[in-house]
Amino acid sequence: MTRCCTTLVGMILLGLGPLGCDTTRSTSTTKEGTITIGVVPMSSQHDFWKSIHAGAIKAARELDVEIIWKAPLQNENLQEQVDIVESFGVLGVDGLVLAPVDRNALVTPVENSVRRRIPVVIIDSALESDQQISFVATDNYQGGVAGAQELARLLEGKGKIIMLRSYEGVASTMNREQGFLDTLEEYPDMEVVSSNQRTTGTSESAYQKAEQLLARFKTEEGDPSIDGIFTSCEPCSFGMMRAMEDSKIAGKIVHVGFDASPALVQGLRSGDLDAIVVQDPIKMGYLGVKTLVAHLHGEQVAGRHDTGVYVITRENVDDPENKDVVEPDLDRWLKDGGH
Repeated sequence: MTRCCTTLVGMILLGLGPLGCDTTRSTSTTKEGTITIGVVPMSSQHDFWKSIHAGAIKAARELDVEIIWKAPLQNENLQEQVDIVESFGVLGVDGLVLAPVDRNALVTPVENSVRRRIPVVIIDSALESDQQISFVATDNYQGGVAGAQELARLLEGKGKIIMLRSYEGVASTMNREQGFLDTLEEYPDMEVVSSNQRTTGTSESAYQKAEQLLARFKTEEGDPSIDGIFTSCEPCSFGMMRAMEDSKIAGKIVHVGFDASPALVQGLRSGDLDAIVVQDPIKMGYLGVKTLVAHLHGEQVAGRHDTGVYVITRENVDDPENKDVVEPDLDRWLKDGGH
């Protein structure tokens, strides 16, 4: 390893990294002189992050580098993520690939890493800093635009709409939500009747919030008084879909979600969900590592990589060109911990 000493690997293998962190190394052995990169997602609990992990492993194998994957055990826990980034900085990896839980709170840990000559690539969600060498992500604002356009298409441009948000501070979901709201202003016969309800980032909290929202928007006869729903992330989408199923109104309200998971894809096929706006998280993890390694080799790298956005419906979910973003073969990369 060039900067990452054997002490770091020993601590990782012994489980002595930051407390409460999920830690996975991409290979079972480390060669002297191998570039070592820390990859820090927001969580390891959702399929989106598993796909990011798969992409990072894919790049590591192609480039013959070492990645150390460290995720907060508590879903999207800010303090855990700060501790992980700081520990990598102190122990000294060659670079970091980071999906920041909070666009402001991670600025100081990232800039501390840069001062230690540890370059950082930001993925998925923006950071309010100019110190990263590149930003690899979906154009999340356009993802929200696409969600609004699809909902408008399905509702023929009219109806009452609610949106369930993720929690405050995550740039990616905030941009999606803004893109969605801005676009619906172009449809005068579509009215957003609720857009201020947030979850804490878990499917369970989304389910509870969704139950409250659905109970609020009912007629005296118990039927839904809304026509469409937009949910801005995987746990929000799953929680809402589950609440609609339990309330026996799935299929009665048009629901456009965000991100792909086996449960959401199944919901799409069964009619419980009408469309999902999806990203390409494997590509995101792959380009995050690849861009950082190129920089470490002295190559010029782009300051921004757009990894694309796709609208998936029942009509196109099984199209061959959508398979890798809808149902990626994660076992190919994640089996045996990515070894």
